[in-house]
Amino acid sequence: MTKLISVILAGGKGERFWPVSRRDRPKQFLSLDGSGKSLLQATAERLVPLAQCWDDLWVITASHLAEGVRSQLPELPERNLLVEPEGRDTAPAVAWATLEIAQKYGEDALLGFFPADHWIADEAAYRQTLVAAAALAGEHQVIATLGITPTYAATGYGYIEQGETVGHYDGLSAYQVSRFTEKPDQTTAQDFIASGRFSWNSGMFIFPAGVMLAELARYAPELIDALKAKGADAYGGLTKLSIDYAVMEPTQKACVMPVAFGWDDLGDWNAVERLLKQPEQANVEMAQHLGLDTTDSIIYASGEDEVVVTIGLQDVVVVREGNATLVVHKSRTQDIKKAVKALAADSQFEHLL
Repeated sequence: MTKLISVILAGGKGERFWPVSRRDRPKQFLSLDGSGKSLLQATAERLVPLAQCWDDLWVITASHLAEGVRSQLPELPERNLLVEPEGRDTAPAVAWATLEIAQKYGEDALLGFFPADHWIADEAAYRQTLVAAAALAGEHQVIATLGITPTYAATGYGYIEQGETVGHYDGLSAYQVSRFTEKPDQTTAQDFIASGRFSWNSGMFIFPAGVMLAELARYAPELIDALKAKGADAYGGLTKLSIDYAVMEPTQKACVMPVAFGWDDLGDWNAVERLLKQPEQANVEMAQHLGLDTTDSIIYASGEDEVVVTIGLQDVVVVREGNATLVVHKSRTQDIKKAVKALAADSQFEHLL
């Protein structure tokens, strides 16, 4: 098996999991699936077998999170921790990491980039899929992305439309990418699902290093030129830019491999319900909870001695963490990010972030 150099993108904020997720302890440092392992730790353990050793696993993160990464992944070599001086979204992260890794392994090396906050149900099937995607990327010299087979008309995910068939790898079909669409409205999402040609954009990419560097030079020359000249010192002058906008949308070298292993990107508190809700349970309870006529709700409290009492609630999220309490309807969990921005705008709430 060709070695896949795996890179974990671990600089996210996880604001929609506030108040449990905070500035110095974002969601990738949390255990949200009941396993006891943080999302970052689980991601690393899934990928080490493909990298074949910890020496070939890399993490890129923000400067204020670097110590947390070191603490959670003590096996990670220090040289494999790339620390961004400030967040500039995923395009600079992918570009800088690809440059650094290509210097060590060469431009023919196969790289995989993976968010730190995904949940995967079948890890063996997941790794098998990544091996197939690496074969696709290496054979055709393309950027392969994994498309998640949609299970409902989600409006919080990007979508990928498949074009012409490229080939079949270990039982999985691969297609040219026809287009990327960011977070459609409900009607459009339903149309996408009905067509059978769309999958969710997982944010996972596999490619030969030289292919990505060439596409960055073609579509984002200012970004890659600055990083080549200054490395991390260039960050202060970089524009915030996602890898989707910088490369994946304009490139002609994108291929998608639709997959069907259990997956969730754990974007907000509703994801916890998707993972943990049991049919016989009225609620998802991660706390001592006394509920009177409370159903279909999510209850969380971190303190061992804390008790949450609810009466007459339905479809509500209640989270008690330290000095902050969140109460939100499940249909509005995406708006937690707006609340965090409002807190940040008021200096009296700075200690809550």
